[in-house]
Amino acid sequence: MNTVEKYREYVNTSMLTGVVPVVFERAEGATVFGEDGRKYLDCFAGISVTNAGHGNPEVLDAARAQLGRYVHCCSYVYYNKPMADLAEKLARITPGRLKKSFFTSGGAEAMEGAMRMAKTYTGKREFIALQASFHGRTYATLSITGNCARKKRAGPYMPGVSFAPVPYCYRCAFGLEPETCGTRCAEYVEDIIRFDTYNDIAAFVAEPVLGEGGIIVPPEPYFKKVKEVLDRHGILLFIDEVQTGFARTGKMFAIEHYGVEPDIMAMAKGIANGFPLGAFIAPDDIADSFQPGEHLSTFGGNPVSCAAGLASINFLEREKMADQATAKGNRFKEGLNKLRAKHPVIGDVRGKGLMIGVELVKDKAKTPASNEAAAVRKSCLEKGLLIGLGGVLGNVLRIQPPLVIGEAQLEEALAIVDKSLAEL
Repeated sequence: MNTVEKYREYVNTSMLTGVVPVVFERAEGATVFGEDGRKYLDCFAGISVTNAGHGNPEVLDAARAQLGRYVHCCSYVYYNKPMADLAEKLARITPGRLKKSFFTSGGAEAMEGAMRMAKTYTGKREFIALQASFHGRTYATLSITGNCARKKRAGPYMPGVSFAPVPYCYRCAFGLEPETCGTRCAEYVEDIIRFDTYNDIAAFVAEPVLGEGGIIVPPEPYFKKVKEVLDRHGILLFIDEVQTGFARTGKMFAIEHYGVEPDIMAMAKGIANGFPLGAFIAPDDIADSFQPGEHLSTFGGNPVSCAAGLASINFLEREKMADQATAKGNRFKEGLNKLRAKHPVIGDVRGKGLMIGVELVKDKAKTPASNEAAAVRKSCLEKGLLIGLGGVLGNVLRIQPPLVIGEAQLEEALAIVDKSLAEL
């Protein structure tokens, strides 16, 4: 019985029909080698995880060194040097007053812990989140996820959650132009507070670039205007950097593009370049609202993952991967915009750094081309290119490669996307 057959027989996953039929044998940089002997150019990075590249030698060496010492201690019962060193590093590289980290096994756990901390600090119980958002697949994180496709057949969810219009300027909820769409969405948060809540709001939760929602990039003024509203009402700004963090968008953290300081921030995915790890971070006063023993994670802050995380961040900083992501992403978007003139099915090209979305449409009315997007992804796979597919309408090609991807590889990816679009 081969790996695919074992998946079908023994792996319990609702995603099985969506699993890309590639059995990984090994991976290096931005290249994946399949068990069938084929080579693939990876432009999805395990959903934006291996930012420092598959098999990064520095990350692996740090993990191996820690493996030789000890693998587990429960980092909230005993002291763990790699976790302490990583916490210090995060305090230095995160924006504003963010300082104290709590470590988890992954992103959803980090989001849930941060939600609890927001409630503990404020004494309030409600949240405002964005439509089209995605924050995880646990009960609480699905409760603040603004996409019914991710939530069906498992409700009702946690009460006390309201959803604000997403600043999705290509499909503005108010029918406005991109220049004014984001401003109106931000202003509307005031109406959400006034009409949709019972005025007991702990935090406003948002991704600085919405990943699963379709690489939706809020316009530059959006978060500043939202922060003004939140400050008037004593509401925390809680930023989800699980997918956008660690140089992915051209900044170490995507919220830095918007010139605002989060009160709480969650992170995972790219934090340890593939090793399971997540964290949430806050200033002293917010973090210290947890009483001793009030929150704990058995595997959170695993020393092997933390050692890998510290090595990965050091690599990203030394190699100026944020700057590289900006330059590479800009060139790739230029190429995609040229394809847009050639292929009318491309409705929009957007993104920051190497977090890029290509929205496909059937016509000038922007009818979602979901089947066409799935066909393009399949065609890219057949030609040796791995890309993602997402968006609330299922019509967005997602380009999120390891940040170490080379210029020639990006040109190859662009050529494959061009050929695959031509087949439509």
